Amino acid sequence: MPTLTDLQTRREALLAARASGVARVTYEGKTVEYRSLAEIDRAIEALEREIAAAEGRRVIRQVRVTTTKGL
Repeated sequence: MPTLTDLQTRREALLAARASGVARVTYEGKTVEYRSLAEIDRAIEALEREIAAAEGRRVIRQVRVTTTKGL
């Protein structure tokens, strides 16, 4: 089972790759090649869920906003 530090390192590598537009990520001597940015996004989301679980918190997936005109 990966540690919290390992998960955060992977997430940082994926975020850097996504920002640069590169589909190949290397961390801890391992290389992973993704087919698309959407696949990188899914990997980042999965890592964020794992990090949240390791920290003992929940990921908020939906925010509801209710407004009125005040009448």
